[in-house]
Amino acid sequence: MTAPSQPDLGALRTAIERIDEELLDALRRRMDLADDVARSKLANAAPFRDQRREDLLLRSIRARASEHGLDPHEVERIWRLVIDMSVARQQALVTRQDTTPLRVGYPGVEGSYSHLAARRLYAGRAGGVLLTGFDQPREAVEALRRAEQDLVLLPIENTTAGSMNETYDLLAEGGVVITAELVSQVDHRLLGLPGVKLEDLREVVSHPQALAQCETFLRERLPWARAVPDADTGGAAQKVRERNDPSVAAIASETAAQRFGLEVLARELQPASDYTRFVEVGREATPMKPGVPFKTSLLMVLGDDKPGSLGEMLQRLTLRGVNLSKLESRPIPGSPWRYRFYVDVEGHAASAPLTAALDDIRPLTSFLRVLGTYPRAEGEGSHG
Repeated sequence: MTAPSQPDLGALRTAIERIDEELLDALRRRMDLADDVARSKLANAAPFRDQRREDLLLRSIRARASEHGLDPHEVERIWRLVIDMSVARQQALVTRQDTTPLRVGYPGVEGSYSHLAARRLYAGRAGGVLLTGFDQPREAVEALRRAEQDLVLLPIENTTAGSMNETYDLLAEGGVVITAELVSQVDHRLLGLPGVKLEDLREVVSHPQALAQCETFLRERLPWARAVPDADTGGAAQKVRERNDPSVAAIASETAAQRFGLEVLARELQPASDYTRFVEVGREATPMKPGVPFKTSLLMVLGDDKPGSLGEMLQRLTLRGVNLSKLESRPIPGSPWRYRFYVDVEGHAASAPLTAALDDIRPLTSFLRVLGTYPRAEGEGSHG
């Protein structure tokens, strides 16, 4: 009986080497694309790294690995290394730029209103912009304080839902200063899986501010659906896609619908004129161009609780010809029934009228700090 022929080990090794060469060539082409991706991100003010998007990619890779009869965990481990290589390649390209790109953080993911506002504000900047999304505003501000970001863009108030208290509290903690503001019009959309009808919905997910802005629509058109808060609008849209549950919808932007492959189920969810104000914060104040209208934000704590002390402070501002545009109070942590006040006034903090007004009101306060002077936003943004 003739023994079965043994595979030619040399031929097998040669075949493996050819495949290895193909893998290396594919990896090189992937890295070349990573360079192009970095250039596109800089030109279009797109986020540099989106952790949620990477998680979706790895989930897809695991599923495809199983379909090919491969160990999904080992394949995921390899792909994580490939992703890290791509990110390192992009970072290397950034460091080779003639002008270092501006690093800007914002809360949310691609398609969130903070992301759209950041793109509008920074796209086209000479030298490029490196946008990074964070799960929470605090994470973005802490990265700024650690000098891992140059600037952070934060939503601070909405014409329908009011103030974003977390932003005010972060400003009070110090270490950052307001350097600019942006006012952007908000056009919410109700997003769901393709083919879903309103009557199929049982849950609507979005940022608490967006839910508040659309409260009338939810009450009148979807009274049976439960409103569920989420960290940001773009993340809510992403969760609808990930959960793949036809009974769940999100309130987010039309850009988020395109980003996550969702269908717009309803428009005109909030009042026609709905705007969100964003503030840009940095570690240091920046020089202001002359000849533009300025706004100055103040943080103060009144020195005592005697009746009329707040009124007296406002009166002293008025006597100096300082126009007050906003007054917001927030409780002082650990001091029951005591409040700190956020005050927006027109003018530059270094101008003679405002300098004199601050000298006038300082004796009435136990704490007074200028949060920033910056150009006053005049127009509204494009629809999101």
